[in-house]
Amino acid sequence: MLESFTATAGDQQITVVTISNEQCRVVLTDLGARILELHAPDRDGVLADVVLGRKSYDELPGDQYYFGVTAGRYANRIRKGRFAIDGTEHEVTRNEGENHVHGGKRGFDTYVWSTELDAAHDAVTFSHTSPDGDEGYPGTLEARVTYTLDGSALEIRIEAETDRPTLVNLVNHAYFNLAGHDSGTVLDQVLQIDAAAYTPVDAELLPTGEVLSVAGTPYDFREPTPIGAHIDEVDNAGYDHNWVLDGDGMRQVATLTDPASGRRLTLVTDQPGTQVYAGGYLEGASAKGELGTYEAFAGVTAEMQTFPDSINHPDFPQRVLRPGETYVNVVRYEFSVV
Repeated sequence: MLESFTATAGDQQITVVTISNEQCRVVLTDLGARILELHAPDRDGVLADVVLGRKSYDELPGDQYYFGVTAGRYANRIRKGRFAIDGTEHEVTRNEGENHVHGGKRGFDTYVWSTELDAAHDAVTFSHTSPDGDEGYPGTLEARVTYTLDGSALEIRIEAETDRPTLVNLVNHAYFNLAGHDSGTVLDQVLQIDAAAYTPVDAELLPTGEVLSVAGTPYDFREPTPIGAHIDEVDNAGYDHNWVLDGDGMRQVATLTDPASGRRLTLVTDQPGTQVYAGGYLEGASAKGELGTYEAFAGVTAEMQTFPDSINHPDFPQRVLRPGETYVNVVRYEFSVV
């Protein structure tokens, strides 16, 4: 079932869309093509909202935590906001110190996208046109995000085309807490990642260019491991790193399990990497519901992506999009119980 209504967020009119079936319910909005709520059952069939979010619509504009948004034009970081395509230098907005992150000062998360409902398929498509020069990026980009609720799975399909060679890494930025968004930290929830390597970062959370084995490090989640088991061994307030996912094509790459509720999230994607951020800087963030604020480590992201700053590391997977090509990023959030 699909329902929608209009609301206001600051001085903007937005559309809020709910898609539901007998197993799950997701609430979306065209402001940032974002997930507002995602309700999944525990082992007793009790639904809980398992994604973090703002307390009210009016707090969505200017959300510096990117709760549930579609981040872009290039999600994650670009060193010094500089890169070259075909020998031409480009400089994009620096909005995290000297670096660029998540699309700049006005990324895709800040815009009200166009909305197309598809009740027959329990789906909604949000569309946005980013003009040539937007935040410094070359080329006009036509972007689409389609959310489809399929039984106990939410599929997100992101696509884009350009009229000039440009850089694209459009990513969903949902934070998960499988015990419920207001239940405390995720440190006892169990994470497993099909990744034998990761990309280490410097003090600015930018990749050094190395690709290192996870063996014998706190980044080894090849076997199910509580998120908090080795987090004290990681600098920069815990995990905010890119894992190099095994395999290619559409495949299962990770699971997150809450032992208390029995909820399990299986992540399926076609992307080469995932940025896992354990929410170390969330303390005090305004939270939806009666709780008021979140604490540090209240949620964890698994952003399916190319590697951060890839354009400046020739050995990393590249995301230069050219005219006549279509950028595609697909992720499925599949819920079950154990």
